[in-house]
Amino acid sequence: MRWEDLKDSLKNFMFEFKLQKGGILGLLILTFLVFGAVAAPYITYPDTQERWKEVWIENPITAPPVWINYITDKSLAPQEVYKISELNFEKNGDRETYTLTYEYIYDMPPKDIIIRDLSPSTSGKDYVKISIELLRPDGQKITLLKDKKLKNETIIQIENNPEARKNIITWAVKNSGAEISPIEEFQLRAIADVIEIAFSQLNPEIFDNPIPLKGEYKLLIQIKLPSEDASVDKSNGIVLFNGRSFGLMGTDDKGRDLWAGLVWGTRVSLIIGVSVAVFSVLIGIFYGVTSGYFGGWVDEGLQRFNDFMYSLPVLPILILLGAYFKGHTTILTIVILLVVFGWVGIAKVARSMALQIKEQAFVEAARAMGASSWRIVLKHIIPQIMPYAFSQMALSVPGAVMTEAALSFLGLGDPTAVTWGQILYDAQRAGAVVNGYWWWVVPPGLAIALVGLSFVLIGVALDRILNPRLKHL
Repeated sequence: MRWEDLKDSLKNFMFEFKLQKGGILGLLILTFLVFGAVAAPYITYPDTQERWKEVWIENPITAPPVWINYITDKSLAPQEVYKISELNFEKNGDRETYTLTYEYIYDMPPKDIIIRDLSPSTSGKDYVKISIELLRPDGQKITLLKDKKLKNETIIQIENNPEARKNIITWAVKNSGAEISPIEEFQLRAIADVIEIAFSQLNPEIFDNPIPLKGEYKLLIQIKLPSEDASVDKSNGIVLFNGRSFGLMGTDDKGRDLWAGLVWGTRVSLIIGVSVAVFSVLIGIFYGVTSGYFGGWVDEGLQRFNDFMYSLPVLPILILLGAYFKGHTTILTIVILLVVFGWVGIAKVARSMALQIKEQAFVEAARAMGASSWRIVLKHIIPQIMPYAFSQMALSVPGAVMTEAALSFLGLGDPTAVTWGQILYDAQRAGAVVNGYWWWVVPPGLAIALVGLSFVLIGVALDRILNPRLKHL
């Protein structure tokens, strides 16, 4: 084909495609998905893939998205992160005091207060010590920790710290007027939401029906240095007010940001879907054309093998193979397995088309001019079937994405990859539906549907544009 003819064909194709509103919508959705896949390291976390199997201790667990505050009547405190090096600082002798001002305007306070990544420098038996106090809007001061030894890898979590829990419960019992027995006080230290109590009004109902005390809180962090030589590197130190809501899509039971998982999962879904569709269609086209053109015993043998593959129960076999490779399944393994079973139906259609095309005059002319059989297949027949191949590639992507998601949902996917199926598998394992963690289940399902919708719209548009040309063969 001459370059001028190719340009004219492309111009005609683009003109006709612009008339397909569904195809334009599918292309816009696909462009959005591709952008998310390419920009994943920049719009989320660059190390998401490596960290996905870890617990993200800096995030709250099973927290709904922040925007839920706009559609519910009970606002949840979002995640807040502060750098210690940027807080108000005072030095008095051997004590350094850092003051953090926190404006509490929500109905539910943070889940936890976490201080981490402080690096003290000490020698011998001397230790840097840290004390933490919370100054409330009503003038009450709660001593959360007093002179706790600070080491390089110390992570202070107020909600899980026994001393802090004891101090908050003791303070509440003393100042609220609640009638609590020593046994009940001991039980409260183990089971109470101490952060909610610390941010509630002082009244006798503080343990049974806490009422939020809104206003300005001050967190005082005091660092006591044992000697003039000692110091604390605070350049990486942070204070986390662990939110009860988090980010655009919330978190799972490991504190992982589900928005990051959805974006990174786009990469895997597109890679698997497009790879399986392209290779399955190309193999199916070549197999079907070869069978239809050569005929005879070649056609008979290829078709009997095709019938055998067609009769196999694909999903049960994939489940068995996935179970066999469990723990060692890779994205490449999944692609290969899906391609092995994905070309069969396409080969049937390609064979029937090849049977019609090989009887056309231009094929007879090529044969009369001495063209070899393979030249006729590769140069004259397969190019005529490519319009069908392009539309079939687009229509095959949703099936591949769904199959990968099904395998991952059953726990048989690549355990090292961030995929939508893996997210749904983790949600099912943790009982997300039963516990009402809808943000863990609905977005991955919608993402899978969105990929399927985009390629179906594009495939249908291509079919409408390209298939009528086949009628003129």
